[in-house]
Amino acid sequence: MTYKVSKSDQEWREQLSSQEYAVLRQAGTERPWTGELLEEQRTGVYRCRACDAELFRSDTKFDSHCGWPSFYSPLAGDAVELIEDRSVGMVRTEVRCANCGSHLGHVFDDAPQTPTGDRFCMNSVSLTFEEK
Repeated sequence: MTYKVSKSDQEWREQLSSQEYAVLRQAGTERPWTGELLEEQRTGVYRCRACDAELFRSDTKFDSHCGWPSFYSPLAGDAVELIEDRSVGMVRTEVRCANCGSHLGHVFDDAPQTPTGDRFCMNSVSLTFEEK
């Protein structure tokens, strides 16, 4: 897959902290209930920490009680890409930034309280927040 933002592994390592690199470029997961954006309630936009692409708006964020920031829909259908993930002995759907291919988290269809029924469960370390 070719992305609009493409960097060498060395360039990503220089740009990102070790934790950011582990999550964004190696599909790691931050510990639940530790992310700086989990309790964020202000109005604004959530962007990819690696490339600054707009991914989610605050009006789609909801408290899913899962330990990670959750959204019921990305900003636009093409803001993220969804990839089948069989890495931990089960089938999940990985969410990546469509602009740079960075790992953001996973999406689950277990949120009937939302308009879409989806829970985009994102790592805080994968995102930045811009207040509007």
